[in-house]
Amino acid sequence: METVLLGRTGVRVSPLAFGTMSFGGDADTGESARLFARCRDAGINHFDTADIYNEGRSEEILGDLVRGCRDEIVLATKAYFPTGPGPNDRGSSRYHLMRAVEGSLRRLRTDRIDICYLHRWDDATDLGETLRALEDIVRSGKVLYPAVSNFSAWQTTKALGVAALHDHVPVVAIQPMYNLLKRQAESEILPMAAHERLGVFPYSPLAGGYLSGKYADGSGLSGSSTGTGRLVTNAMYRTRYGAESNAGIARSFAALAREMGHHPAALAVAWVASHPAVTAPLLGARSVAQLDDLLGAAGISPSPDDRARISALPAAPAPATDRNEEGSAHDLRRP
Repeated sequence: METVLLGRTGVRVSPLAFGTMSFGGDADTGESARLFARCRDAGINHFDTADIYNEGRSEEILGDLVRGCRDEIVLATKAYFPTGPGPNDRGSSRYHLMRAVEGSLRRLRTDRIDICYLHRWDDATDLGETLRALEDIVRSGKVLYPAVSNFSAWQTTKALGVAALHDHVPVVAIQPMYNLLKRQAESEILPMAAHERLGVFPYSPLAGGYLSGKYADGSGLSGSSTGTGRLVTNAMYRTRYGAESNAGIARSFAALAREMGHHPAALAVAWVASHPAVTAPLLGARSVAQLDDLLGAAGISPSPDDRARISALPAAPAPATDRNEEGSAHDLRRP
């Protein structure tokens, strides 16, 4: 598997990355080890976790698995969400971030975290406080690169601006939700990332499994009261993807994937990867069989026409401004 540059860092990562949210949860220790080994065999060198995944078990399992190849792995984790019952066991304050990083280092059994994401924008903490804490953590050698997840475009650019003002180490990567059913990132987040040369590692490329072909019979969520998968068992995912139109889009996408000769899961990942701002989509799987379907994306390079056909299935996201004539025959930017 060829490698790609992570923004301006000079670090090279595989064009597919693996998210380990299943480790210690849907995937037990043995299956986690098999998933990790399959990823390594495929050439993946970037693995992503978070301190809240399965109450820290994901970090613990991943830490054990990377011990024999730590210097070959680009390792990412995240901090913000609650890790305990205390009032300060969450957020992006210096108080919490310092302890969160120490906890992640301990569970991962490593001397440094390569990429440390703020898992969410913190409405309660001054951004300068957060960025100064990250600066100190980076200077200590415990984190190499700060990054942000679930930030809007303006939040990310504000973080870049504040860091530049105070000569702090800048954010180098973002982790937005991005898939065929959730394309809001195309309006501002992805153009911003391309302009600022940030690494982009989108999560949920299968829309929680909706684009895997599993729902291609047209049942949608309303007809999925039994079975497994996040869309069935997780109320948050049912809310996120509960729009009635999604069932028809998923059905049409599965049919188009078959017409193109691809597994729907692989094509869904390849479509995300084909956006020019994307560095590497984050794969997620509970079993090696699921992972093998996703790894098929490495052999798919959608042409501009193919990407356009796929993109035409849902409604296009709203433009960042009201100038919806831009891109049409009435675009005043044209000479």
